[in-house]
Amino acid sequence: MRFFRQLAIALLLFPLAGCHSHYIDASLRNRTQQPISLVEVDYPSASFGTQTLDPGKEYAYRFKVLGSGALKLIYTDAANQEHTIPGPALSEGDEGPLVITVTAAGVSWSPPAKKK
Repeated sequence: MRFFRQLAIALLLFPLAGCHSHYIDASLRNRTQQPISLVEVDYPSASFGTQTLDPGKEYAYRFKVLGSGALKLIYTDAANQEHTIPGPALSEGDEGPLVITVTAAGVSWSPPAKKK
């Protein structure tokens, strides 16, 4: 009887063993010589950002992708010029690191892995 009780518990818990949530660990880096301000990253279903990002600093944020769509970075440079930079597309279930680097030459994106 004890064996069947343990087997029943194991069968109930088995589906939970391999489950995990898919998150994007975003890192926004300012590699310019000037601060950038009003920084916003739009992603499917929401956005995140910071008021100011000083030179050489980075801002980290973790989010879950709901839906699908393209990323977009919006920021204001030291000359008070607003920039809108389109990024790669994300889909629900994507996960891993996302690195957005702002340099004097432009913006580079290192997108996360696509879901399997």
